[in-house]
Amino acid sequence: MKTEKEKMLAGEPFDAHCDEMINIRTRIKHILHKLNVTEYYTEKFQKTINELCPNSAKNIHLEPPFHCDYGENIFAGDGVFINFGAVILDGAKVTIGRKTLIAPGVHIYTARHPLEIEDRRVWEDVRPVTIGEECWIGGHATICPGVTIGDRAVIGAGSVVTKDIPADCLAVGNPARVIKKLNQKIK
Repeated sequence: MKTEKEKMLAGEPFDAHCDEMINIRTRIKHILHKLNVTEYYTEKFQKTINELCPNSAKNIHLEPPFHCDYGENIFAGDGVFINFGAVILDGAKVTIGRKTLIAPGVHIYTARHPLEIEDRRVWEDVRPVTIGEECWIGGHATICPGVTIGDRAVIGAGSVVTKDIPADCLAVGNPARVIKKLNQKIK
């Protein structure tokens, strides 16, 4: 029989409120406290980032305050910069390609909840989010579960990304829509 964490990682419905999952998130909250408060810009700061996100490049930068559920499901590449107030609900894998810039207040969600109340009382599930290389995600954008954003894409400030965005595009709005092709000279 699978644990609730194993179900979550498999993308199956799981109980996020069982003791197992609460204990995992509580451990992460202690690391987040170190990152956001006690070791903020001390000599231990980068080590704390790497402890929180062990599957990310060693040179990623998280500008406090930062919040996430698990940390281990964040796979950020070399040179990723995540600015103030970001929230990453990483029940599923969140991949952020190298040199991507995440502006203040960006929220990335993998968690989904059932629409029917009887189901919502007992389970949720997750879908991965993938952000390509050298993207720029504008301030207070929201990226919803299951979305893929292609390389070098730009997401406008305040946009809500509910569907995949191709590479080399500017997408804005709620819901985000592609309004312009970018980087046509680099092909």
